[in-house]
Amino acid sequence: MVKAIVGANWGDEGKGKITDVLAQDADIVVRFQGGANAGHTIKNKYGKFSLHMIPSGAFSESTVCVIGNGVALDIPKLIGEISDITSKGVPKPNLLVSDRAQVVMPYHILLDGYEEARLAGKAYGSTKSGIAPCYSDKYAKIGFQVNELFMPDDALMERVQNVCTIKNTLIEHLYHQEKLVPEEVFKTIREYAEMIRPYVAHTSAYLYNALQEGKTILVEGQLGTMKDIDHGIYPMVTSSNTIAGFSAAGAGIPPYEIKDIICVTKAYASSVGGGDFVTELHGDAADELRRRGGDGGEFGATTGRPRRVGWYDCVASRYGCRVQGATEVALTVLDPLGYLDEIPLCIAYNKDGEEVNDFPNVTELAHCKPVYKMMPGWKCDIQGIRNFDELPKEAQNYVDEIERQIGFPITMVSNGPAREDIIKRTPKIK
Repeated sequence: MVKAIVGANWGDEGKGKITDVLAQDADIVVRFQGGANAGHTIKNKYGKFSLHMIPSGAFSESTVCVIGNGVALDIPKLIGEISDITSKGVPKPNLLVSDRAQVVMPYHILLDGYEEARLAGKAYGSTKSGIAPCYSDKYAKIGFQVNELFMPDDALMERVQNVCTIKNTLIEHLYHQEKLVPEEVFKTIREYAEMIRPYVAHTSAYLYNALQEGKTILVEGQLGTMKDIDHGIYPMVTSSNTIAGFSAAGAGIPPYEIKDIICVTKAYASSVGGGDFVTELHGDAADELRRRGGDGGEFGATTGRPRRVGWYDCVASRYGCRVQGATEVALTVLDPLGYLDEIPLCIAYNKDGEEVNDFPNVTELAHCKPVYKMMPGWKCDIQGIRNFDELPKEAQNYVDEIERQIGFPITMVSNGPAREDIIKRTPKIK
């Protein structure tokens, strides 16, 4: 059986924690897309960690972690991350890396930074991790798959020289920076090959055989629906497909094997990067929610920069869950909202005087304002509660109303940062 764990919103919904929880009963966890441009924050018996490349099953000793072919693989960051977690007492992950994953090269990171600098005030809010240039090269068929790092010298140098010819035209004439040296790129590729060699595998064959043996597989995505290259708030999106439908292609498994799609959504909203964000807060209200949110505040796991925050958006979440094909929903970080007397819940948009319930395209989204329903707050700390019925009635009502508005069953509620801070809930809708 395959379960997909994906984000309903703009990323940073808490997918890492949900994957960490469910990985305790899974045989394999697969990362199917994205790169080191976002992190999954996990808190467990080993401590608090921000994973960027390693799948979130890394803390379960019996779980095999797989980096699928759909990932933009930053090899130095992956190796550094393995070293970091093992230095803190975590057993070395049982890791396999697809021989078909695309490799993030140093020039991808340079080009990402050059382009953001060129765009200046109109930049896309990139983390400058080389993700867009890497995926661009993948589709232009001038990227490097992991298996190609091991090509014979002559063939590899021919590829490198061709890539350098293309990139140096941009670097010299558009960005006015120092050109790439083919011999240096070649040397880096050989270094990357040795770094990644112990982990390389034909992972789609491995996963196929695992399914034949009846093993349980989790596939985890990075970011959320609103950052999907096709279905998100384009162009302020990531450069890959964040939706569960792509997980089959990005992991190399048959799509019919995905039986459960767990869509993760926060009890308030936060957004990664730029783009329209209808319920966004500003000023003191934003600072207060940002300071109280998450585990130690709403700041990027990769960049450390303050996240944009706002009230829960039922319109966006309903759309996000629908596009993901959610079979169940996990609602995270409910506990930070305990300081509020009442909580605004966005149940519709007002677009030029018309009430809108379906999430619009980005051209129309710019004209939308939130329509709020005010929900009573519970004014207390709810961490440590393990049964839904023991939550304050106001907290129960808030969860129930979100479920009713989005139309998808909420089966889990997270009320704290630790692995144990999960409440199993019987949904009121099917």
